[in-house]
Amino acid sequence: MPRDGTSTRERLLRAGARLLARDGVHGALTRDIVRAAGQSNDSAVQYHFGSRQGLLVEILDRHVRAMEEQRKPALDALGPSPGLPEALAAVVEPVAEELVTEEGRDFLRIIAQLAGQAGTRTGSVPDPLVGTALAAQLELLERAVRARLPEPLAVERVALVITMLTAALADRARRIDDELPVLLEHREFVANLVAMLTAAVGAPEGRGPDFQPTGRAVSG
Repeated sequence: MPRDGTSTRERLLRAGARLLARDGVHGALTRDIVRAAGQSNDSAVQYHFGSRQGLLVEILDRHVRAMEEQRKPALDALGPSPGLPEALAAVVEPVAEELVTEEGRDFLRIIAQLAGQAGTRTGSVPDPLVGTALAAQLELLERAVRARLPEPLAVERVALVITMLTAALADRARRIDDELPVLLEHREFVANLVAMLTAAVGAPEGRGPDFQPTGRAVSG
């Protein structure tokens, strides 16, 4: 690709990440992304990424690939049967490092909107995660939870952990971007987040009067 094409592609990626993070994955307009990238041709996104969805996938894929450098050695160190705190720390710590840059914070604000598409409940792996160390870490985490809890409760716990994790990181990213106060410095925040998620996912099995392991309420 010519140099000017590469530059245009990078500007579109940056503008896309910023607007998708702030205006929403479904709310940001393609024409606004194009204008924010300094382009006048509304087909620029389609030309460089095939579609608006292609732009989103490229933004996600870049950050996932960048985190792999940290995740791969951490995955090897985990072994085949890590404890719950170790498995959670391996998932949380690399993605929490995205808080230190503006581009990373945009990524965190985007993935919080997509947490429900992580595929945990359906057993599927989203395309950006296929074959990654992150996917393997999530599998180890699910295995650690299944050792404590029956299905489908274990799977539901892991899905909720992903939702809580991405929401917490997106909230902190937003506060940093808006220059709002944060109560904990970065390392303390990450350690506290791991501790809270460990406590949540490892909590005793609920046994209310209408509790059913399948999630169906008792009738009659």
